[in-house]
Amino acid sequence: MNEPRSASTVMRIEADHPALAGHFPGRPVIPGVVLLDRIAALAELAGLGQLRRIAMLKFLSPALPEQVLELQIEREGMRARFAVKRDGQTILRGEGEMT
Repeated sequence: MNEPRSASTVMRIEADHPALAGHFPGRPVIPGVVLLDRIAALAELAGLGQLRRIAMLKFLSPALPEQVLELQIEREGMRARFAVKRDGQTILRGEGEMT
């Protein structure tokens, strides 16, 4: 039986999410830690393992509340590549180690 190698999902962070209160008042931006938490949860839910360490992370554009975002993660051996996209454009990309 082949183990899963990749997973993706679509998500939206609502404007009343508690993490947005101080990040930034008047012009909220989804904190990177919220996006990374969702990527780690996707990996576990899909049976890819746990994201143990982030080796590289690049924020290319801010994610705003209510935007539809696509999360993607691909595992190869112990390494994983992940991305967050909005309207097909990558706004976050990174690499890490899996357990």
